[in-house]
Amino acid sequence: MASGKKNILKNTFTVGAFTALSRVLGLVREMFQSRLIGAGMEQSAFTLAFAIPNMARKLFGEGALTAAFVPVFKGAAEAESLERAAKLARSVMTMVLLALGAIVVLSMGALELVVKFRDALGLHDMARLKLTIRLVKTLLPYMIFICGAAFGMGVLNSLGRFKAASFMPCILNVCWIGILAWISFFPELRMDQRIHRVAMAILVAGAAQMAFLFWRMAKAGVVPRLSFTGWRDAKVVLVWRNLGIAALGAGAVQINYMLDQFLAQIASEWAAGVIGYAERLMDLPLGVIGVAFGTVLLPTFAGLFAKNDVAGARAAWAGSVKSLLFVMLPSAAGLFVLAPEITGVIYEGSAFDSVATVRVSRAVAVYALGLGIFGVQKTLVPWFHAQNDMKTPLRVSLVTVCLNAVLNILAVTLLPVEFRHVGLAASTVLCAAVGCAILLVLAKRRNGSLGLRALVRPVSLMLAASVAMGVVIFAVRPLAAAACAPLGAKVGPIASLGLLVGAGMATYGVCALVLLRDSVRALLHRRRA
Repeated sequence: MASGKKNILKNTFTVGAFTALSRVLGLVREMFQSRLIGAGMEQSAFTLAFAIPNMARKLFGEGALTAAFVPVFKGAAEAESLERAAKLARSVMTMVLLALGAIVVLSMGALELVVKFRDALGLHDMARLKLTIRLVKTLLPYMIFICGAAFGMGVLNSLGRFKAASFMPCILNVCWIGILAWISFFPELRMDQRIHRVAMAILVAGAAQMAFLFWRMAKAGVVPRLSFTGWRDAKVVLVWRNLGIAALGAGAVQINYMLDQFLAQIASEWAAGVIGYAERLMDLPLGVIGVAFGTVLLPTFAGLFAKNDVAGARAAWAGSVKSLLFVMLPSAAGLFVLAPEITGVIYEGSAFDSVATVRVSRAVAVYALGLGIFGVQKTLVPWFHAQNDMKTPLRVSLVTVCLNAVLNILAVTLLPVEFRHVGLAASTVLCAAVGCAILLVLAKRRNGSLGLRALVRPVSLMLAASVAMGVVIFAVRPLAAAACAPLGAKVGPIASLGLLVGAGMATYGVCALVLLRDSVRALLHRRRA
């Protein structure tokens, strides 16, 4: 049991380290993009266009397909042989890539018709729609590349090879940063030209990502070639049955996400871009810790449930949540208090002005309140998927989707323009909390207690330490600003933020050593192991 916990944390730190690199590169990318593109119409059009291949990634890549495929693939690899599992993987991969190719061709044709008849539809003078369609057409083939890469990620994670899969997003960020650096040498480019070149670079990065993951699959013993046999195999049918159910849930969530994007476009011409920038800031702690645990826990749970070791799965979940919240809660407190400073330092400059900083920081503060909830949610969904139960997360997602849609419509129609995007963010947090509560109740009903009572005391102490950290940061803020003011308008805010982050980390560290000594000792021991 202890060995299992050590492996989970070891793999989580591995995934977290590479994910941290990716998220840091992502922040560098956003710093470039905010200054070169800004937070106006072009960024909003790009946000909507990029959401479409991301929706496909959730449906056919690391979302529904991974959840449906990993437990079956891992079961075949452990109960039969790697070669048998490889045949299964090739059959499923071929079917997925063919389906995606057909979707891309049909979608491109539909967009061509929209462009051809836009004058008749009265859309000829809508610059934002015209740019969005152009960006969508450019990014559609990215669906095939990123879903192929995500499929390779699922195979490698199932085999316990987490490094290559967690490194893969870095390829996208390096290509993205490269094109933005190139754009900076051509200030005469219009905003729409700049953002279109970014879309083209993303397409190239997607091809590189898929090639890299396929190469690592081959190295792991699963050669990713097309296979037109075995499509009626019982395990392939099981994958597609589970995929259909999981896709309904993921599809409902993605439809809701697209509704959010649509409502954000209605809220104001800048709201979608502003929310996108806020979400990027949340990606650093959530991606490093929450996504890392979610990535590792799915194959871990699948292996434990395959052996009917429910007690082991329960211990793995409780230990993971405890470790996750140890980092998530102070991160949430820091982001909530320091939202204006973090947003200003990372984004503000050139095309991204102080008004955009205020707008983004408001959304960041609200999202920060749900950071721990988002993290726990990523540990609960794999609990059901690992048991080949796709229906329970589907039902829960449908409930939260309906609730989120209602709350978002209310936010857009009732709130002032400058706070509509804040209402959209608050709705996301509230719905995640409702979803977590329902999943916990259903998990207990299905498998018995998950050990929540044992988590109450340490999590309460973590929350107290995080609140203390936030209070210290808030108290020290004016002193840090005054001390760093002589350094100038550019260096001063950076130095002040550094002092505040240092003060917050020191405060939380001291509180953790006093209040959570056993938890800190256990966490460090498992990490070294």
